[in-house]
Amino acid sequence: MCAAAVALLVVGCTAQPTTGGTSPGAAASRTSAFNATDTAWILLMIPMAERARQLTDLAPSRSADPAVATLASKAGSTLREDLRRLRAALKLSGVPDTRPHEGHNMPGMVGLDTLDKAAAAKGRPFDRILTDALRAHFTQSRMLCAGEQNQGRADEATGLAAAIAKSTSRQISGLDTLRAARPATPGNHKTTVKPDGPHRTATTR
Repeated sequence: MCAAAVALLVVGCTAQPTTGGTSPGAAASRTSAFNATDTAWILLMIPMAERARQLTDLAPSRSADPAVATLASKAGSTLREDLRRLRAALKLSGVPDTRPHEGHNMPGMVGLDTLDKAAAAKGRPFDRILTDALRAHFTQSRMLCAGEQNQGRADEATGLAAAIAKSTSRQISGLDTLRAARPATPGNHKTTVKPDGPHRTATTR
């Protein structure tokens, strides 16, 4: 069993079938397709996506780079769709959303302190916080999706994991391309001024 799957199972979430408006037999048949990995994965991915979406929502008013703002906008749209599909899968599983990870800061999840720092930052410091946090989120999400595909059972969950993994791979690639095109820190070019007769010329090194 891979490490990601073990981490999911340690969460300890188990299916709790509910019948709703369907017959008990139909409800039991639907929910029995979901195993502990499926439901643990869904219950973990929902708060992870929610935190990342909160971060991307800050970009329009705080980012200094149009390319970063565009990336954040696209990521936010994808996260909203992921959340819609994750909640639909959770409903189908019959497991109530007890929010077992409320307030937690877990590997790859955008931390509450990171959200606070991002909300207080603007310009390039904000862009750095956002791109660093999104890359960590994408990387962890892809690993968790791999664990779900290996150890999950319900087609609705494993199929969604495959779709999210593919999406996060594309987003990691786009983010890395953007980060490579930007200097790591501001002011890494040093300008000196040299006298030249009655005039002064600036040289950059």
